[in-house]
Amino acid sequence: MRSIDISTPIFGGMAVFPGDSEVRVVPTHALDRGDPYNLSAIAMGSHAGTHVDPPAHFLPEGATADALDLTALNGPCWVLGVDPASSDVRASDVARVPEGTERVLFRTSNSARWSESEAFFADYVALAPSAADALLARSVRLVGIDALSIERDPTERFPVHHALLGGGALILEGLRLDHVPDGRYELRCLPLRLAHGDGAPARAILLATD
Repeated sequence: MRSIDISTPIFGGMAVFPGDSEVRVVPTHALDRGDPYNLSAIAMGSHAGTHVDPPAHFLPEGATADALDLTALNGPCWVLGVDPASSDVRASDVARVPEGTERVLFRTSNSARWSESEAFFADYVALAPSAADALLARSVRLVGIDALSIERDPTERFPVHHALLGGGALILEGLRLDHVPDGRYELRCLPLRLAHGDGAPARAILLATD
């Protein structure tokens, strides 16, 4: 099977969601300085780059990153391209997902923008609350998107996060899908096992049979 990496590269100074901790990668040992090996210190927020939002991100009694059911993050998935002119993912987009799909990754115009620039953009495409409701009605277990947040909510009430995480669906954010056509794939996603984590960076790949 052909593997497709859909993770965001991690590097110092990379784009993070406004208000999150800056990513820092600092070499502490270097061969070119005469050290016997290369070694770096890494500092980053729990929601930097490609990452999983567990229920504990928004729900007081929700499962933490180290307690997640990994079967929700691994298995058949469907990648769905959203009209590049759309400002959000809508229930009508969800209607195009095959029945019985448990994992959905949305490719939006965000992916093309990430391929052109690594700078954060505030007008990213996100899920509308109606799309979250439509996904839950289909018993979807995992929802992924190519933005650092699955919703864009200036009120900071975060109805999409609350709906999905409270309804039994995990969230996978920070994907890079510009090189991934629509269709069925096998998703492999393993978040870091952060004890009591409110989120966890992850490496995510797709396996394609073609």
